[in-house]
Amino acid sequence: MNRAAIVLAMQPSRTEHVLPEALLRRLDGIGRLLDAEPLQHFDDERAKHLLSEAEILITGWGAPYVGREALALAPKLKLIVHAAGTVKGLVDAGIFEAGVIVSHAAEANAVPVAEFTLAAIIFAGKHVFRFRDIYVGDRHRDRTHPMQREAIGNYRRTVGIIGASRIGRRVIDLLKPFDYKVLLFDPTIDADRARGMGVYKVELDDLMRHSDIVSLHAPSLPSTYHMIDAAKLALMKDGATLINTARGALIDEDALLDVLKTGRIDAIIDVTDPEIPGPESAFYDLPNVFLTPHIAGAVGLERTRLGEMAADEAERFIKDEPLLYRLTLENLENTA
Repeated sequence: MNRAAIVLAMQPSRTEHVLPEALLRRLDGIGRLLDAEPLQHFDDERAKHLLSEAEILITGWGAPYVGREALALAPKLKLIVHAAGTVKGLVDAGIFEAGVIVSHAAEANAVPVAEFTLAAIIFAGKHVFRFRDIYVGDRHRDRTHPMQREAIGNYRRTVGIIGASRIGRRVIDLLKPFDYKVLLFDPTIDADRARGMGVYKVELDDLMRHSDIVSLHAPSLPSTYHMIDAAKLALMKDGATLINTARGALIDEDALLDVLKTGRIDAIIDVTDPEIPGPESAFYDLPNVFLTPHIAGAVGLERTRLGEMAADEAERFIKDEPLLYRLTLENLENTA
């Protein structure tokens, strides 16, 4: 087995737990890990020395941009494995054109996002956050007891999934043991395939109109920018919940805030556009919004799954086995 030279490039403060000691040892066993300390820049002497030998580059959050200048420093480079999700904004098109193989751990990052979404759907169906706020505010159960008689809960509710992406498909699979009716909007999926997934293919307006809970899992593309606008939000049922763990740009947030301020719908929002709302944003204050700081993806120990998937891909490459998560320039355009 060729012990290919492996170099790491990521920001340690953002990638804690991605490559624990056991994984570093594994990498040094399947190849030659030239330095256990990741590169954070490509313009110093250490970087130039390591890149001159690198055959496999394992990147992560905070990695320097891998463009033509970096490629010129790495004449032996054959494989880039991104131990995180999207490589948009990290890898230049010229990398693909030069024949360097690119793979990623987006499938591993999809696992916690889908788990988070499942929890959000269940909590939304039971109106958990509203119960919590009223109970804590009153410190008695005079108002929460009557709420239990309302038409809430998760039995035979309708969930709308927008986008049969890797995360959307995982959410659909996680919902199968429950008593939900699942609607799917995805123009790339036909009705037969949708039936095979156990869901009903519908148009977006019908999904918005009939769903008790709507969950977004579409990629951020010019064609999906503000796909959820004022007209789509107006179709939602009173008391419905909108969940966004995908990308903030999918929603016209001014329109969303307008309807949220009426109290007519609820929202569980993990991503926004901009990434951090301004301090004056009503997202922070509205009682019918549950806002989290982009934590649906891998955090803490969940990040080790990213490193494991990256190491698996590197090992497959060294053994001349097919990669499971290879990206092409063509399919990069349609990823999140």
